[in-house]
Amino acid sequence: MAFYEYVTKEQLAGFDKYKYSAVDTNPLSVYVMHPFWNSVVKVLPTWLAPNLITFTGFMFLVLNFLMLAFFDFDFYASAEGHVHVPSWVWIAAGLFNFLAYTLDGVDGKQARRTNSSTPLGELFDHGLDSWACVFFVATVYSIFGRGVTGVNVTTLYYILWVVLFSFILSHWEKYNTGVLFLPWGYDISQVTISIVYIITAVVGVETWYIPLVWNFHYRDLFTVMILGCSFAVTLPMSLYNVLKAYRSNTLKHSSLYESFLPFLSPVLLFVLSTLWVLVSPNNILQLQPRIFYLMVGTAFANVTCKLIVCQMSNTRCQPLSWVLLVPMSLVVLLVVSGVVTHSEMLLLHVWTAMVVLAHIHYGVSVVHQLSDHFNIFAFSLKKPSTD
Repeated sequence: MAFYEYVTKEQLAGFDKYKYSAVDTNPLSVYVMHPFWNSVVKVLPTWLAPNLITFTGFMFLVLNFLMLAFFDFDFYASAEGHVHVPSWVWIAAGLFNFLAYTLDGVDGKQARRTNSSTPLGELFDHGLDSWACVFFVATVYSIFGRGVTGVNVTTLYYILWVVLFSFILSHWEKYNTGVLFLPWGYDISQVTISIVYIITAVVGVETWYIPLVWNFHYRDLFTVMILGCSFAVTLPMSLYNVLKAYRSNTLKHSSLYESFLPFLSPVLLFVLSTLWVLVSPNNILQLQPRIFYLMVGTAFANVTCKLIVCQMSNTRCQPLSWVLLVPMSLVVLLVVSGVVTHSEMLLLHVWTAMVVLAHIHYGVSVVHQLSDHFNIFAFSLKKPSTD
């Protein structure tokens, strides 16, 4: 693979001065999960590289996504009258999800335990977290699926965007305050969903058909929980933390434009993808929801990773992610103009493949570049030879 130097010299210099600063006030995390993770990290071998732990956890989420894609590609398996996902798949999904969550919690502890903490480790961790959002949401969707008793694919599309913007809020906070305030919703959702997977294996998806009260279903509770965590917890806390920094005169960006600059590319990505959904001549989201979610989530992760690089290197966020948004605009233009009416599905698959490959190339290149800069191996605690 040919590597490209995505990280500028100014950003590399900024990484040299970077100091990790995070605040975690979630009671579940502080009083339950951290003690558990402290116990887990003690049994890990000291030769195990933190980034390898991070990557393994991420791959458990990818495995969940691929496993459910095999058994429930179109999200119909949980609907009435369809062949349901085998119980063992839900058990595996619950275990894999909890393993991914656990490994995400112990990677930093392993880094501190082995004195191998680097800015690359944090970037790698948060970069994969940004991509994990789409795998997590799409896999959870299979519990309820679509149809009469499920969640409409368009509704899930907007729920996905709520999750994505909730994720970027934390890094927008850090871009402006210099401190990463870990969201409460993350820990609660990971533990809850891991348990729900196991419950689904025991009681079957038919249980979720039954209304909780009157005509309020479990699917509605699922939607309310996600929207509630985002708009009643994550958003207010983010705005409060930024306002607090403003009042104490510690904001890193005094201009309102500069402060909100990180949202420009994600908002444009949302507009472009939503426009595609609304004007699609073939109703592409109904035909290929999983592929469309993957495309959106991967494109979002790419934009977010570039924000994280700027945030950690204390450099200005670029207004637009031209490399991604320009070709995306052309793709949507082809759809709007009706040029690809009969090959829209092919266009989606090709564009999704390009986005995924471009993001992988970006990630591998950045890891390679920072590994060279800090003279380390990304997935080993050994030091490169200087001969």
